[in-house]
Amino acid sequence: MKTVLYSTHREPPEAIERALALRLVVGILLSAPTLLGLSERPALAQTPTINVGLASTSSDIGFFIADKRGYFRDVGLSINMTNFSSAAQMIAPLSAGQLDVGGGTVAAGLYNAVGEGIALKIVADKASIRPHYDFSTLLVRKDLIDSGAYRDFKDLKGMTVAVAAPGSGSESAMNEALKRDGLTIKDVRVTYLGYPDHLIAYHNKAIDASITAEPTVTRAIKENVAARVMPGDEVVYPNQQTAVVLFSDSFIARRDEAERFMTAYLRAVRDYVSTLRDGKIAGPGAEEMIAILTQYTGIKDPAIYREMTSHWVDPDGHVSRPALENDLEFFREQGYVRAENKVGVDQVIDESFAQAAVKKLGSYQPQAAQ
Repeated sequence: MKTVLYSTHREPPEAIERALALRLVVGILLSAPTLLGLSERPALAQTPTINVGLASTSSDIGFFIADKRGYFRDVGLSINMTNFSSAAQMIAPLSAGQLDVGGGTVAAGLYNAVGEGIALKIVADKASIRPHYDFSTLLVRKDLIDSGAYRDFKDLKGMTVAVAAPGSGSESAMNEALKRDGLTIKDVRVTYLGYPDHLIAYHNKAIDASITAEPTVTRAIKENVAARVMPGDEVVYPNQQTAVVLFSDSFIARRDEAERFMTAYLRAVRDYVSTLRDGKIAGPGAEEMIAILTQYTGIKDPAIYREMTSHWVDPDGHVSRPALENDLEFFREQGYVRAENKVGVDQVIDESFAQAAVKKLGSYQPQAAQ
């Protein structure tokens, strides 16, 4: 009997050849992406979703157009839009990074957030007041006008007035209206309501006057519950920077995405501006603009948008520093911005994103007299 101390096993030559051939094929497959100039582990392309806060007014149209016409898609982005009753309510989610972009009036909370070290920025115009383009204006309840209880600004003393939110641009605009007859915001009873709720409040006679934005202005007038009280082309607050586009600090850090977003937004803004004629959406392409508004907003009657006063918006994105400085002074007087907070307007503006977009799009060239 033999004891086997060890044993060796040899594969047949043809088996060895098959194994070598298989190894060669696997090696070629694994190296193929590199040979083709691709990464070894190609990742699936994902479209970033940008969270955008809206103030539920017609001045959101730049976002609507860019979404509807695929401009965000063209720059590799998608957006998720959420409505707020005012821009003031967007500051906290912007500060927390829950929103990437906000659109609405400049609120005192912006300066307080920046004073706490949160780098929110005003990056572009969203709506401005110009002659013929006073889409945000003073309304007074119609029965007060008809009865003679209201005849001039001084009659607002002691009345209940609505603005969008405490420490908002609409509150500053109300103060500007009251200053015309020597009053201030302290001479009235202020209530805070989102713009669409102004209409309900007028019907219920819960408010006497308001600073209201379109399209609610036109609805209130058509339903005969309120009326404009500014004479002719006069505006409550000349050149007011009524609404702006805000970027959160976390979105600003994603520079490439933020610049692409701004490019799509200003492209859409230019489409809108090209349809404006004498304060109305009435030029070539107007009906498509109106169709977009009826699709994206709660007001489904196209006649409202044909009749309403439109907002102006700078097609290159520029914002009005003097108007913002005036609002900031009001916020400080009311104590909305603390005295120790020395943040100024220049510290909250960053127009570099708009400038980058204009570099790609070119400076705006008016297609016709506006």
